[in-house]
Amino acid sequence: MHKFIAKAATLIEALPYIQDFKGATVVVKVGGSVMESKEGLESLLTDVAFLSTVGMKTVLVHGGGKAISRGMEQSGITPKFVQGLRVTCDRTMQVVERVLKQEVNAEVVRILQSRNLNARPLHGDWILRVRRKSGRDAQTGAALDWGFVGEPVSVDTRPVQEMLDAGLVPVVTPLGADADGQIYNVNADSAAAALAAAMRVRKLAFISDVPGLMRNVDDPSSLIATLRAGEVAQLKAEGIVGGGMLPKLDSCVDAIRSGVGKVHLVDGRMPHSLLLEIFTKQGVGTEIIADE
Repeated sequence: MHKFIAKAATLIEALPYIQDFKGATVVVKVGGSVMESKEGLESLLTDVAFLSTVGMKTVLVHGGGKAISRGMEQSGITPKFVQGLRVTCDRTMQVVERVLKQEVNAEVVRILQSRNLNARPLHGDWILRVRRKSGRDAQTGAALDWGFVGEPVSVDTRPVQEMLDAGLVPVVTPLGADADGQIYNVNADSAAAALAAAMRVRKLAFISDVPGLMRNVDDPSSLIATLRAGEVAQLKAEGIVGGGMLPKLDSCVDAIRSGVGKVHLVDGRMPHSLLLEIFTKQGVGTEIIADE
């Protein structure tokens, strides 16, 4: 009997959150090893189905880095990364577009549809206008070249909103196009943040294979439950943040300062972590909020 009462208590705890977020728009970005585990991906997408079923308007943006790396290796191309971003030559770009559109996106859409959601592809190059990414090495000052890697400069939110209004779940590939129609590889975190910012969504959730932001990556107890956007610069200066977390956190800060309500960093390896983060008091990851 007690286990049934506990289940009821969980539902009651979720009730005010469900009421508050009904009709709200949320962007969920999924990437990392979660994309590689069939069981993990299906569990996460079940969470996404729950969000939509209780009335949240959900946009899913997916990565696909490991699948792209496999596709590159099969094509005889060695993956290379600079500051956490994939260097994308012309041949690599062809692999990126094929893998994201024909393999990863198609599988995510299929799983969501199997959960009775009306999911549809919405490729990023249809809605994201980008410019070629540029930068310099912090130590040497030398120019950095990522090839066909784009930074979002604007988002056409109309197709997204039209799909949401029609009861569809857009599944977005992290691609973009410049003014000449050239397609670019876009960091999935940056793509999700740009979309969330343009739509001023209530929540943006990054689902990956880390518990959240930790002061010590080897110590789960050092998890930072709540972080203000203005505190991120200090964490970077102290070397607490590095690698692939750098573009993710930069995207989080940009989203918050553009009007997104909250950003969540959630460990997708934990079953139903997305629901626990959004619909319970304590949450399980890191939430990033605006400065006071």
